[in-house]
Amino acid sequence: MASVIFDKATRRFTGMDRPAVSALDLRIADGEFMVLVGPSGCGKSTSLRMLAGLEEVDSGAIRIGDRDVTHLPPKDRDIAMVFQNYALYPHMTTAANMGFALKIARMPKPSVRQRVEQAATILDLKDYLDRKPKSLSGGQRQRVAMGRAIVREPRVFLMDEPLSNLDAKLRVQTRTQIAVLQRRLGTTTVYVTHDQVEAMTMGDRLAVLKDGVLQQVGTPKDVFEHPANTFVGGFIGSPPMNLLRLPLSAEGARLGALTVPLPRGTLRAAGAEGADEVVLGVRPEQFEFLSAEDRETPGLDLEVETVEDTGAVVYVHATARSGEGLGDIVVRPPGRPTHTKGAPMRVTVSAEDTHCFSAVTGLHLDHP
Repeated sequence: MASVIFDKATRRFTGMDRPAVSALDLRIADGEFMVLVGPSGCGKSTSLRMLAGLEEVDSGAIRIGDRDVTHLPPKDRDIAMVFQNYALYPHMTTAANMGFALKIARMPKPSVRQRVEQAATILDLKDYLDRKPKSLSGGQRQRVAMGRAIVREPRVFLMDEPLSNLDAKLRVQTRTQIAVLQRRLGTTTVYVTHDQVEAMTMGDRLAVLKDGVLQQVGTPKDVFEHPANTFVGGFIGSPPMNLLRLPLSAEGARLGALTVPLPRGTLRAAGAEGADEVVLGVRPEQFEFLSAEDRETPGLDLEVETVEDTGAVVYVHATARSGEGLGDIVVRPPGRPTHTKGAPMRVTVSAEDTHCFSAVTGLHLDHP
C-alpha cells in the first residue's frame, strides 16, 4: 500500500483552450478510498490516466509512496486498473483472465493458482473459475475484472467508472461490495465516477472537479453540508440544491415576500464585492411548509408543476408566483402529499438552513 500525491499535475491536449487537468494538488492517504467526481469532461478520468501512466504529465509531478512516478511507464508503477468495459479476454476462462498478468510476469503456476483462488473466494467467484465471459452476468464480469486487479497485489487500485455498464439494481449491490472489499483489503483506491450518489456512498473523501480544476476535497458529509461554491452545492446532492439569485436588503436576502435574515459578516462580505445580490442555496428538504390558511407568516407562494414520487420520498417541482428569476424550485414535502399540477403551495425557510454564496465569484460567504 502507499499514499498518492498529485503535485500541481497538469495535462494539456492540442486544440483545447484550457488544460484538461490544471495544476491538480491532491494528497491521498495510505489505504484511503478517494473518489474523483464531477460531470463529463471535468478531467477526472484524465487525472486517473495520468496516475496510471496512460497520459503524460505536462508539468508538475505524481508520487506513489516515496517514488516519483511522473515519467515511469505503467508497468513500473505497481498499480492495477479496473476499466469501465471490463476488458476481459473472451476466449479465456475466469481463472485465466484473473491470472493472466501473473502468467506474463512468469510467476510459478502453483502461486498463480493460489492467488486466483484466494481472490475468487473474496469475490464469490469460485464456482465460475472455468467459465468464459460470455456465460457470466455483467456483475460477475466486473468482479472478474476486480479479481484480475486483486491478484497482482498492487500498491494502488485505480477504478474508472467500473459500474456504468450495470443496471440500476446491480449498481447499488456492486458499489456496496466494492466499498466493503476495499476496506477489507486496505489498498489505496482512486475511483472515478460522474454519479454523485455513488461518490457519496463509497468514498472516504471526495475530490470534486470542474473544467479540470479541483473545486473541493473533503468527506462526503463535509462536502454536502459545507459546499465551497455554487458548483459544488448544485452538483452534490440528489436532487441538487436550489440556487436562488436574490436581491439584498439591509436585513438579508429577499425571497418573494419573505426576507431571509443574513449575518452581518455575510452582508459585509457581499457588500465588499459591490454586489446588490446574493445566491442563496436551499436544499429541497430544508423548506418549511405553511398551511394555506396561514397568511400572517411571511412565505413564498409556489405553484406545483410536477410531482416526482420515488416511492420512499416525494419531490415537488414548483415555480414561484412572486419574485423574478427564481425559476424552478424543488421542495420535499413531509409525509405523502397529494399535490397536483397547478396547486398552490406556501413555504418558508430559516436562515440557519441556507447557504449563502457570492453572486460575483460563486464562493461560499462564510459566516463570521
